[in-house]
Amino acid sequence: MKRILESVAAMVAACAAIAGMPAMAQEDEGRWSIAIHGGAGTLDRADMTPERDAAYRASLQAALDAGKAVLAGGGSALDAVEAVVTRLEDDEKFNAGRGAVFTWDGTHELDAAIMDGRDRAAGAIAGVTGVRHPIMLARKVMIDSPHVMLAGEGAEEFAHEQGVEFMPPEWFDTDARREALERMKAEKLSALDVDIKFGTVGAVALDTHGNLAAGTSTGGMTGKRWGRIGDAPVIGAGTYADNDSCAVSGTGWGEYFIRVGVAHEICTRLRYRLLAERDLLQATVPTDADGVPVDYIHSAEFVLDADKAQEEIDAVMGDVARLGGDGGVIVVTRDGFPLFSFNTTGMYRGRATSEGLDQVAIYGDE
Repeated sequence: MKRILESVAAMVAACAAIAGMPAMAQEDEGRWSIAIHGGAGTLDRADMTPERDAAYRASLQAALDAGKAVLAGGGSALDAVEAVVTRLEDDEKFNAGRGAVFTWDGTHELDAAIMDGRDRAAGAIAGVTGVRHPIMLARKVMIDSPHVMLAGEGAEEFAHEQGVEFMPPEWFDTDARREALERMKAEKLSALDVDIKFGTVGAVALDTHGNLAAGTSTGGMTGKRWGRIGDAPVIGAGTYADNDSCAVSGTGWGEYFIRVGVAHEICTRLRYRLLAERDLLQATVPTDADGVPVDYIHSAEFVLDADKAQEEIDAVMGDVARLGGDGGVIVVTRDGFPLFSFNTTGMYRGRATSEGLDQVAIYGDE
């Protein structure tokens, strides 16, 4: 049995080395992994100037570096996620916090969620105005309230009680977002016509203690009305984390992500795929004279490799596409594989591991 496990571990390690990713993130102290995103959508090289391309890559790298610093210093996955998202919320190039899109009435309504994979504690806020860092308020909801989600005026009242930082309305305004709203109204376009990308931001991480976390923040869709809420603050749709499976943050057409339950569906599929692969290996274990296996392979000892995890993630995004939705997800598995999947032409994204992987990308062919 020992030779069987050693053989399997060797194959997994070899595959991971080729992919530049960790084989057993939770088996070796000091290992960590992180993935981030800044939105998915129609992102073609022909539509990007070299200067704009470089600016986005610099912003992504800076945010990724903020998360890496937390994890490399032995900090928690939750702190790493917050470090990434707060930086992106302050960057007007992204649709979260400063730079959030305008509602139909010319205001900003902000949504965010955060989740701790250790015990599946979660906090979320929706439809708030004036909060500089919605992800921080979501974490306050998780830690300092008995609830999971707060919305609108009640969430803002809670924010004031908690001493969360507020900014004046004009701090969130940008010319590009205002132009998008004006064009939408003048040309009677849909939000999808003026928003060539979904600018939601998010991060997922595995820390050196083996804990996962996920966080997502967004301004929603241009010209949204009636208090519309997308998937980002909905636990299980745009945000989810479970130490037994993975951490997920999504960006895309929220109505479809909610209907599919994208984040939870991915974690569920990874959990069951791990069990199925483990059982296949268990079937190869020799049995004694009574037909009883001479040893048992436990889930905690088994790694679901990156390729198999990617298959399940892609299948969920394929389901979104079949329904007519688009977007993307970032995932870190319990074994430390940082993965992406998107059905758009591009996604602002980045990932890094303690083993040296460190990259940012925009287009689908990267």
